[in-house]
Amino acid sequence: MPVIPVLFAIWLMSGKTRRAAAKALKEPETRGLVYATVLILAFGAVFYRIVEGWTWVDSLYFAVVTLTTVGYGDLTPQTDAGKLFTIFYILVGLGILGSFVRLIAKD
Repeated sequence: MPVIPVLFAIWLMSGKTRRAAAKALKEPETRGLVYATVLILAFGAVFYRIVEGWTWVDSLYFAVVTLTTVGYGDLTPQTDAGKLFTIFYILVGLGILGSFVRLIAKD
């Protein structure tokens, strides 16, 4: 089952979420934080796709699991570059994602 249509269907089912997101995106601080969050997750996914050779889904999954500090351990970087990047990625990305979660929880 393709991932994007499933995510889109979930988004469509939640009108309250859509309205809250539209309202939040009108504020410059929120919009910047949303863009930073999407950018850091996309950057991580692209890096892991290229360096570790994982699928796009695995790469995005690992980026999200890493920055949310869940860390299931089912995927781990095998290259030195991947390991060093992950250290940097956690230090930078955790702050961005934490700010985003704080902002969402505040509303």
